[in-house]
Amino acid sequence: MNRKALYVLTLLLTSKVLYAESISPDQKVAFKKTKGSSIELHVFKPEKWKASDKRTAIIFFFGGGWTGGTPKQFYSHCEHLSKKGLVAISAEYRTKKSHGTEPVHCVEDGKSAIRWVRENAHLLGTDPNKVVAAGGSAGGHVAACTGTVKGFESGNLKFSSVPAALILFNPVCDTSSSGYGHNRLGKEWKKISPLHHISIRTPPTCIFHGKADTTVPFSNALQFKKKMDSLGQRCELHAYEGQNHGFFNFGSGDGSAYSDTIKKMDSFLDSLGLIKYSEEKNNK
Repeated sequence: MNRKALYVLTLLLTSKVLYAESISPDQKVAFKKTKGSSIELHVFKPEKWKASDKRTAIIFFFGGGWTGGTPKQFYSHCEHLSKKGLVAISAEYRTKKSHGTEPVHCVEDGKSAIRWVRENAHLLGTDPNKVVAAGGSAGGHVAACTGTVKGFESGNLKFSSVPAALILFNPVCDTSSSGYGHNRLGKEWKKISPLHHISIRTPPTCIFHGKADTTVPFSNALQFKKKMDSLGQRCELHAYEGQNHGFFNFGSGDGSAYSDTIKKMDSFLDSLGLIKYSEEKNNK
């Protein structure tokens, strides 16, 4: 690589980093209390937002192997979707590093987040019937569990923790020995293995996965789609040749994968009537 090309690449990468660091939510609100702290939702609101709106809400869960991670991972996704009229949220949840917890607690927090958003739709300006769960890697697992796994519930049980749709980026959807996390979960693996709990109640799902993923096997996503198809449930699987784990993140590679997944994510939401918001209709 010559000096000029290296300079341009460095400049591009630097601008991406600066842009990512400049993004911040409009609001942080606690949805769950733990010992000595609270777990928060990082909320991005669209222009002309009002508490009386009935917008779609989408909740992203970050990746990090149930051990670490940060809601900042999906800030760019949230900003993008807020510009499309959604109330976009990047959620915190307990991890091993932050709270000394196990994957089952991550699942519990994911369900609590969806339930809280439904219960407080009147404050968020959202439609309780239009709540989407999304996430990447372990966060994709948390999201997938909200649409498949029963139990691990907390909060106001009058409100459902099952989302209207799922958007999953290289998700952990199989925790058996053929998937990811089996050693950590041990004998309890099947209780929170989304693949093994798919049913006719599983919401429409859109999956993005790199074929070269060496962390979470691409074959797991194929099995998820196959089982959804067998039950007549909608499942889009977008496979990316040569792409490894985390290829979809903002700032990854040349940005083409991020742009493509964003475009397909929008299309999926639009097909379900979840991305368009009519102020005129809402004000009638």
